[in-house]
Amino acid sequence: MLSKDFIQLTTSSIVAHRLRSGLTILGIAVGIGAVVLLTSIGEGIHRFVLSEFTQFGTTLIGINPGKATTMGTPVGIMGTVRPLSIDDAEALRRVPHTRAVVAVTQGNAEVKVGNKHRRATVFGMGADMPEAFSMRVQLGQFLPHDDPRSPRAFAVLGSTLRSELFGTANPLGKHIRVGGERYRIIGVMESKGQVLGMDLDDTVYIPAARALSLFNRDSLMEIDLLYEEDADVDEVVAGIKRILINRHGREDFTITTQQQMMDVLGNVLNVLTFAVAALGSISLVVGGIGIFTIMTIAISERTGEIGLLRALGAEKGQVQMLFLGEAVVLAGIGGLAGLLLGIGGAQLLTVALPELPVHTPWEYVLIAETLALIIGVIAGVVPARRAARLDPVEALRAE
Repeated sequence: MLSKDFIQLTTSSIVAHRLRSGLTILGIAVGIGAVVLLTSIGEGIHRFVLSEFTQFGTTLIGINPGKATTMGTPVGIMGTVRPLSIDDAEALRRVPHTRAVVAVTQGNAEVKVGNKHRRATVFGMGADMPEAFSMRVQLGQFLPHDDPRSPRAFAVLGSTLRSELFGTANPLGKHIRVGGERYRIIGVMESKGQVLGMDLDDTVYIPAARALSLFNRDSLMEIDLLYEEDADVDEVVAGIKRILINRHGREDFTITTQQQMMDVLGNVLNVLTFAVAALGSISLVVGGIGIFTIMTIAISERTGEIGLLRALGAEKGQVQMLFLGEAVVLAGIGGLAGLLLGIGGAQLLTVALPELPVHTPWEYVLIAETLALIIGVIAGVVPARRAARLDPVEALRAE
């Protein structure tokens, strides 16, 4: 059989049964479109979450009080955990390659000026916070390098809190009350927006030691250490452990590097993307069943045609390839239509919901189209083999 005749016989059957072919193509198209659209949403969320974490830099190390497990048992069951203190934070400045160390505690309190008041997030921070977290001051300055154990009562406002309490007026030098204590405003931070649901603009920053006193706490929530970009992170972590173990007598703290957080997040988000792709693939399986059903029906309707082809000298392999080619063409057209449907739907989502992160991963697009062709082959191979095994005389007699 000539290639020209093969193509003509394959396409003529598809064109002759437009409705049936169209429904088959639609089944595959919906499956491919679902895969592309869902993976676009999953990949968009993946990139969004990672960008939220990396906006503070990639050379941060967080130290938290308490060890996750000790001999398989939480530390709290075996004994008390020594808190992380301001002195611990100051001691960590001796770690090699350290650029900045920030003592961190957090709470919620009423912020009041005159007859205006508002509940806001209160961050107790060290003076190195802007450098460590890549944040900038819009007006004035950030908290100065006072004695960290007895700092002056200074406060720095987030941009939203500043507008709520002072409008467009300059707040520098004015006094506010945070949790009933009086502070003088020395700066306003540039807008940072929301990070994973937390509004960093509706905040007030005060010295860490004063925040510990305000919230009646013994321990810092965290100590963040920023190290030089060309430094070996393992060397930095070893330095942190050495200093804190010497101070605490044991390893009763948890060190988390930015890379560790990124790896965990990346693995979780990769599973999410794969899961939504698998959900979309269910539609592809349904489309494959549709192709199998259509091709089985087609063989029953074209028994006489098969008998005539065999009588004219067509070999079993040629008849098999004829029906297999028809199944692949249907799946291929459906795959292309599905790509247009999925990519178009992703673009429409971007326009309709700008806040929804959407990004089409092209590797999944290629996988989806390849999968459509494979499904076409698998769904068409059994009917094609059945057609090839028909006896020519019996097939012509059936006609």
